[in-house]
Amino acid sequence: MKTFDELFAELQAKVAAGTPGSHTVAAVERGVHAIGKKVVEEAAEAWMAAEHEGPERAAEEISQLLYQAQVLMLASGLELKDVYRHL
Repeated sequence: MKTFDELFAELQAKVAAGTPGSHTVAAVERGVHAIGKKVVEEAAEAWMAAEHEGPERAAEEISQLLYQAQVLMLASGLELKDVYRHL
């Protein structure tokens, strides 16, 4: 199990290293537009899972939404502190 901060540090390291075969690196290379579409898709799936599929599926979909949000942060050059400042 990982925390939000631990996941971000892991993804940040992969992007910085350009880890070959990394889905995260590939997503960042595709850019903000493509990642944004994934964020919207995952948000809809999280909503539908919460509405119709129960807590376990909702948790799974929300985890994917959080991952995509972090990928969007990386592609945008944002750090956790940049987002936390607005919470």
